Amino acid sequence: MAEVPQTDEGWYMLHDFRAIEWDAWRNAPDHDRERAVRDAREYLEAHESAADADGEGTSAVFSIIGHKADLLIVHLRPTLDALSAAERNFEQTGFADFTTQPTSYVSVTEVSGYVSDDYFQDDGEVDEGLRRYIEGKLKPEIPDDEYISFYPMAKRRGETYNWYTLDFEDRAELMSEHGETGKGYAGDIKQIISSSVGFDDYEWGVTLFAADPTDIKDIVYEMRFDEATANYGEFGSFYTGRRFPPRDLLAFMNGEAVPAGEGSEGGHPHGGSDADHHQGDDGHHHGDDGHHHGDGDGDGHHHGGDDGGHHGDDAHGKDDADADEESIRGELADLDIYAGKPHGEDVYATVLYSEADTDDLFEEVDGLRGNFEHYDTHVKTAVYEAADRDRAAVVSIWETASAADTAAGFLSELPGIVERASEESGFGTMGMFYTVKPDSREDFVTKFDTVGDVLNETEGHIETDLMINEEDENDMFIASQWNAKEDAMGFFRSDEFQNTVEWGRDVLADRPRHVFLA
Repeated sequence: MAEVPQTDEGWYMLHDFRAIEWDAWRNAPDHDRERAVRDAREYLEAHESAADADGEGTSAVFSIIGHKADLLIVHLRPTLDALSAAERNFEQTGFADFTTQPTSYVSVTEVSGYVSDDYFQDDGEVDEGLRRYIEGKLKPEIPDDEYISFYPMAKRRGETYNWYTLDFEDRAELMSEHGETGKGYAGDIKQIISSSVGFDDYEWGVTLFAADPTDIKDIVYEMRFDEATANYGEFGSFYTGRRFPPRDLLAFMNGEAVPAGEGSEGGHPHGGSDADHHQGDDGHHHGDDGHHHGDGDGDGHHHGGDDGGHHGDDAHGKDDADADEESIRGELADLDIYAGKPHGEDVYATVLYSEADTDDLFEEVDGLRGNFEHYDTHVKTAVYEAADRDRAAVVSIWETASAADTAAGFLSELPGIVERASEESGFGTMGMFYTVKPDSREDFVTKFDTVGDVLNETEGHIETDLMINEEDENDMFIASQWNAKEDAMGFFRSDEFQNTVEWGRDVLADRPRHVFLA
């Protein structure tokens, strides 16, 4: 008999699909329709905050495109009874009179031995990062990315291909291989994978979320070529839609585009506060895990992402910013100053500054770093402390800009965060990473003090800090903020800086990186 992976379950999940009886709606008196919409809005708003379950769980409503349904209400609740109550409470609204339920899907969030053997050992040591990762899978938030795709799936049990007769190691290898595909979509796709074995017609429910619906198409298409899917995957119907806030239900019923007037209430496209939508029970982001999904006995899919719903800086003007960055790189190259990204040309750094106690900050970062290390796109995350004042910087380096941006969303919830590099700090996107030879460390710090005196007299200079890695005193990061690009470039052209560069060749263990922060 093949080895059966152990599992642990979390919140129960219901995909409640509703079709509108449009003839009845059109023929109803205005006051009946107004009452119906009012009832439904109150129901949806109460259930988004899980008021029916003492705040445990969440719900969201989506418009569905195509003939299979009109609306989808997704519920996550701590018990099956609470899930059933959420479904039946809808039937108490006047709006329910105008709907039918063409289909639904019942499942439960799950982790298994594919994720971590230690988690299932009686004496297993589970680090904080893994604990939070698992909690994010068992008690996920519904991501804020507005487009959704839901489909059920199962593993094939045929004469030629039978998933359940494979050895555990073979299944784990296929799932890992399949997961590598999904990691390429980190930051673009988020997911909730739930087990429906014994609950519904298939074995898993797959719920994907994205800001761009073509990302959903692309990842599902690419994964069809993975062996885990090509030989063993079986799928049910796909449902596609878009999330909208309960306040827009009347606009939806009137045939208007939803979400309507995005961000007009509360600064959040789905109503409520950012904290309500971006944090799990422990104050950290949950949702996508960055690993293969189907943790029971092996969906083997992986839909990338990050966890978290933040996307860092506003995307408007991104092309202009990229062009400016390349222009600055060129100017620095002309001065024989390396202006690549740290540790290679294909990674990105994001930096946030904190005024919290460094020890407390490090403990929090260490937990998040455990989550980040589940992603192949993660290079490094560390806490740096200013050499001469009470300030710390959290530096996170990634292989893709989108992953760095998503990480910034997680990191922005850390204690004492006061700003992110590039936000309201003038030309504050210059960072310089140095690895100093141990014997030259004191000389380097002294040299920085000398250069700092020059900087303080330089026109357009705001501030520059020497930040030292809490875990490696020879790893240093210099954060420099300026009023304008021209001011910073003036300093880089100065004799003082050129002399410093020449001096540094003898004391640095590696080539310095003058970085543009993501």
